[in-house]
Amino acid sequence: MNKTVKALLYNFLGFAPLFILFLYVIDEFTGLSGFWVPLTAAVVSTIIAPKFQAVRLKGEQRIFMKWIFISGVKEVK
Repeated sequence: MNKTVKALLYNFLGFAPLFILFLYVIDEFTGLSGFWVPLTAAVVSTIIAPKFQAVRLKGEQRIFMKWIFISGVKEVK
């Protein structure tokens, strides 16, 4: 599996649990209804989830992660 596919998979695995968690929390504890519940959960999850990107650096691909709770960009090994 190449690093681009891994980065895409990491993005999904970072987003999906947060989306499900926020979907439940927003549905149970707010007065929102209809399409506003998943829309709000998606926006919040997009902001909170870590972002992964595959970058070609010095001839090889590397995966980097950026997250609002960690300063800077970190390399995923």
